[in-house]
Amino acid sequence: MKALVLEDYRRFSYQEVPTPALRTPRDVLIRVHACAICGSDVHGMDGSTGRRRPPIIMGHEAAGIIVEAGSEVKNFRVNDRVTFDSTEYCGECWHCRRGEVNLCDDRRVLGVSCAEYRRDGAFAEYVVVPERILYRLPDTIDFVSAALTEPLGVAAHAAAITPNGLGEDVAVVGTGLIGLLLVQVLKASRSGLILALDTDPARRNSALAAGADAAFDPLDAGSMEAIKALTHGRGVDRAFEAVGATSPVSTALAVVRKGGSVTLIGNASPSIELPLQQVVTRQLTLYGSCAISGEYPLALELMARGKVDVKALLSATAPLSDGAAWFERLYAREPGLLKVVLQP
Repeated sequence: MKALVLEDYRRFSYQEVPTPALRTPRDVLIRVHACAICGSDVHGMDGSTGRRRPPIIMGHEAAGIIVEAGSEVKNFRVNDRVTFDSTEYCGECWHCRRGEVNLCDDRRVLGVSCAEYRRDGAFAEYVVVPERILYRLPDTIDFVSAALTEPLGVAAHAAAITPNGLGEDVAVVGTGLIGLLLVQVLKASRSGLILALDTDPARRNSALAAGADAAFDPLDAGSMEAIKALTHGRGVDRAFEAVGATSPVSTALAVVRKGGSVTLIGNASPSIELPLQQVVTRQLTLYGSCAISGEYPLALELMARGKVDVKALLSATAPLSDGAAWFERLYAREPGLLKVVLQP
């Protein structure tokens, strides 16, 4: 089969590689029809994260058709249209048995190569995954849209683990793909104001188009007073941070009211500076949101019912053979380029 292989840091090759074989009787072989480029792939291609060690076939946001099913696969069959979780979990450890599959002790992510493991992903014509992470696609969802189920699930998980009081106001700091998906999820599930904060004016406009009630530049000295004016002088009840760096985390802490909470989704930086006294003296609660834990059905339903429009956030679709060029354009932060889906 053909695959896009990260042969060395920042060097891709579209090449012939062996088609993967089923590893267990509970596995399926999927013909990939669409695989989206994740920000973590772009950040990892230069070696800075330590989680994309060459050689590796990256890609974990994908959808396709089952072409082979193991003898113990029970709920799916050949020709089923499916998407799948990015996380392979064991199903047996303490966390899995509690339903916390995203915290599995043997958690492995498709398309990741790190010190602990190497797992080829879906930037290829075929990929093998276990039945337990499969989800059948509704007829109304095409493969390109389905490839964005994974980031939508990430946004939905962050919303799911965060308290949701009636009428509470929320802020989303950082309106890249996850932030924009989160705005749509919150719009479908919250009754209070949804405020967006981003330094990029184009992304602030995108947040408004996605459903935010107002958008602010955190670098503008008047933004905080404007937010307080909209929230009875207190600040928002809940804030979400979707970048993962010191400055946006500080912004999220600053816009939330005393006794409120901040949910951290972004992890662009391994560590940040945290204004500890602000957290303690204002009695803030911090939530860490990791991946997805059962939100795939919700994400698919939100798309199928038109509550979330993932196509509005799609910048381009392209052949997998052109993947190297698109990775470089994303790595260079080309203006206006947000989400690219590759098709084998």
